[in-house]
Amino acid sequence: MSICYGIHEMLNLVVGPPGWPSAVLIRGVEGIEGPGRVTKALGIDRKLNGLPATPESGLWIEDRGPRVPPLRIRATPRIGVAYAGEIWAGKLWRFISEPAGGSRSRSRPRRQT
Repeated sequence: MSICYGIHEMLNLVVGPPGWPSAVLIRGVEGIEGPGRVTKALGIDRKLNGLPATPESGLWIEDRGPRVPPLRIRATPRIGVAYAGEIWAGKLWRFISEPAGGSRSRSRPRRQT
């Protein structure tokens, strides 16, 4: 679990050994885009910080079988890491899946007022 701008909770899953910088930021899930929106919609907060991703903790990753075809997965530059320098910010370490039958729109949904 991490915090963005001191406000938004974000779901970072550590995927490597202690002391090794390796984590995956969950930026979206089925119709929810943005790491802050994901944690808010799923009710994830700092109480889960440091806990393992297991059913006992209340947060786990579950394989329900569906697979995204490799041709629908696109690697893009990372977002919000310009401070890391051009080389690291330009790494294609952000993965998104394209919807079936078309390309993904880059526009964000409008807010309801």
